[in-house]
Amino acid sequence: MAADWDTDQFLADPAELAVKVGKSVDDPRLLFALRAASRRFRGQVGHPVVLVAGDEVVLDGTGRESLLLPVWPTTAVTSVVLDGTELAEGSDYSWSDAGILRRADCGRWPDRLRCLQVVYDHGWADIPEDVQEVVLERAEAAFTIPVGVQSKAVGGQSVTFGAQAASGSTEAWTLAVARHKIRTSPYA
Repeated sequence: MAADWDTDQFLADPAELAVKVGKSVDDPRLLFALRAASRRFRGQVGHPVVLVAGDEVVLDGTGRESLLLPVWPTTAVTSVVLDGTELAEGSDYSWSDAGILRRADCGRWPDRLRCLQVVYDHGWADIPEDVQEVVLERAEAAFTIPVGVQSKAVGGQSVTFGAQAASGSTEAWTLAVARHKIRTSPYA
């Protein structure tokens, strides 16, 4: 996986966050919180989420008919090279948008480490709604909850923040990360 991601690209709309927190869309703290939440999500899933063209990966063979490409959705497979020999789509392999790379004619990928080089396009042209939602929630929490504070009382009113809100590890966050993280299983 290429590590030269645009880490400043937001995974949610700053205007939506501005409405949620009642601030201007160009507020530096608001933009910082959204950038940090986007970076945190990317870091936890291990890829940029947005559409990436021409990503080159080296994969282990599975000894099986199918293997998983690390990131889905797959939008194109440009080349598959097995032990230095370029394979032909259709006659040697096929692929799906779910990121499954299947050997043609009931063949099997060799059971060898680092035997496949694949160049493919993957990711989302439009950020999925579950990603947008959890990034907005995390950014809102970072913007509104003072670091290290669980309880705050002002003028007779008290507010207590849960550990999930302070850390960003809500159930929705955990589910979105699990859905979008790099797949490390070699088996389809």
